[in-house]
Amino acid sequence: MTVLPTATEVSDVLASAVADERLRIVATLIRRTGDWELAEDALQDAVAHALTAWRRRGIPDNPAAWLTTAARNAAVDALRRRATERTAAGKAAVEVIVDLAEERARSLGAPGEEPADGVFDDDRLRLIFTCCHPALSLEARVALTLRTVVGLDVSEIARAFLVAESAMQKRLVRARARIREAGIPYRVPGPERLPERTDGVLSVLYLLFTEGYSGSAELIRVSLADDAIRLTRLVASLMSDSPLLPEVLGLLALMQFQHSRAAARLDAHGELVLMDDQDRRRWDATLIGAGVATLAASESARRRFDGVAGPYRLQAEIAKHHATAPSAESTDFERIAELYARLARVSPSPVIELNRAVAVGFARGPEAGLVVLDGIDDARLSGYHLFHATRADLLRRCGQEAEALAHYTRALELAPSDPERRFLTRRIAALRAATSEAG
Repeated sequence: MTVLPTATEVSDVLASAVADERLRIVATLIRRTGDWELAEDALQDAVAHALTAWRRRGIPDNPAAWLTTAARNAAVDALRRRATERTAAGKAAVEVIVDLAEERARSLGAPGEEPADGVFDDDRLRLIFTCCHPALSLEARVALTLRTVVGLDVSEIARAFLVAESAMQKRLVRARARIREAGIPYRVPGPERLPERTDGVLSVLYLLFTEGYSGSAELIRVSLADDAIRLTRLVASLMSDSPLLPEVLGLLALMQFQHSRAAARLDAHGELVLMDDQDRRRWDATLIGAGVATLAASESARRRFDGVAGPYRLQAEIAKHHATAPSAESTDFERIAELYARLARVSPSPVIELNRAVAVGFARGPEAGLVVLDGIDDARLSGYHLFHATRADLLRRCGQEAEALAHYTRALELAPSDPERRFLTRRIAALRAATSEAG
């Protein structure tokens, strides 16, 4: 007598299969049909079918292969339904399309099987590069990546970016339409354009991570940061033979080091804790170890391809110094300041100069940090809350309390999150109390 699985057993196996195979199935269906919505709907139909079929017949030996076949059949069925809705005059033409789709579907390979005519010939990589095409706005790239690559629901993406679900749905529809209308190819760009396009992909992935790590509304959204790390690890695995691998691994290491501090960034009351004051026992030692290993792999790849350290690699080295220091006092800020100087030469940015000012302030004293800060000539920083918070902290350490208060107040006006606003409010109150006692 066959023992059928319980609903929980089916759900667990199905969830695992979808987590492992969703991206590959959707990416392959998009390549075969050219229809993004159809691909996502077909997978959802396959998952719904599995919930009932596996309970009645048992869990298949290869759940991933079962899902692939079911999604393929759902896609073909959807094409057939569209055909029946057409007029008789257009029916013959549509049937040709359906026949082509069926032929393409029959050519779908087994799970894990990929075309073998190039190291970048992978549907998942095609999908990521298409989602991050420069013809799309940055907002559209991020939304499309979250929906199609990560697999978030539209409502989840809308909540993450503080817009209505209907607005996010329209944004996704416009992005897909833009891909069709602009004729954006579903492929990885050629070697001559790969560096500029890979930069765009890495930028989107890092933006996803920073939204999760220090988003505008909540301070930490762990799942979004986890998704960014998972995608970057995927890109690294798919580009193992590319000269761009050192920078991809550099970004992955940077994320791992930064994410290792997630549990210590807020106290029990949800208040922001600066890195110097964090309980380092709460830092994730496993993630730090993974970051060290990934950074070593990045250096190994750099030597293999005879390349130079790029901006993500340099930022990862800075993050490593912070993550591996036993205490704030023992952090090698002189070395960190040197790395920021190298980073500023490779990727000039006022924010990098701002971070260098912080490092110099700790390495050589607040007066030296203010000199670096005064040398930044970029009006954009005037609206950046961390610029004013940094100046306020350096002035406070120099004993210039009145000037520090003015900049703390400006930082408070510009701070984007509630935890940051509460932190600055406490700083202002403490400084006023100290000034009053001294007077």
